[in-house]
Amino acid sequence: MDFQKKLVKNLCSFYVSDWHLVTMLLPYINKSINEGVKIATVLEKDIKENVCTLLERLNLKTNEQILNINWTRTNEKKYANICKILDKTFSEKQLIIVNGTKDYIERAKENINRYIDKNKEKLVNINSKIKIVSCYEIVDFNGSIQEILDNSDKILNTSGEKEIEEIFEDYEKKEKIG
Repeated sequence: MDFQKKLVKNLCSFYVSDWHLVTMLLPYINKSINEGVKIATVLEKDIKENVCTLLERLNLKTNEQILNINWTRTNEKKYANICKILDKTFSEKQLIIVNGTKDYIERAKENINRYIDKNKEKLVNINSKIKIVSCYEIVDFNGSIQEILDNSDKILNTSGEKEIEEIFEDYEKKEKIG
């Protein structure tokens, strides 16, 4: 899994409502599309209506590309579903947005990591850069914020990608043993 540290950056994000989630993600997705990034989603619940409503009010050149992203629920338990989603966006630059409860995100990321492991040779050959953004609803994570931050390289908020220490000034990463 050492190769994963080179290929994969894990970001976390926290939101208070589906509207807040979509408002935070759209500028980041717009920027990513403009940089040639392919985008996949693994979502516990459908947020397509929120995305469509917000895009009607925005004048982004990437509206059509954003609307073509799958904003509906994904069954994260089926590895085949994750493979199908990631095969569609397999590229040099890839952004995978995972959203749901902590348990849903953990199961989805297990399957995503399994996919990355199985495709490691192809990913290394194209020098792939993968970002996985795990989006947690604030009411769901309760006391596990330290664990979430420890498993993340950066944080995504309404102003974009940030170092975790920029947002949580007293944060100190706890190194995993073993």
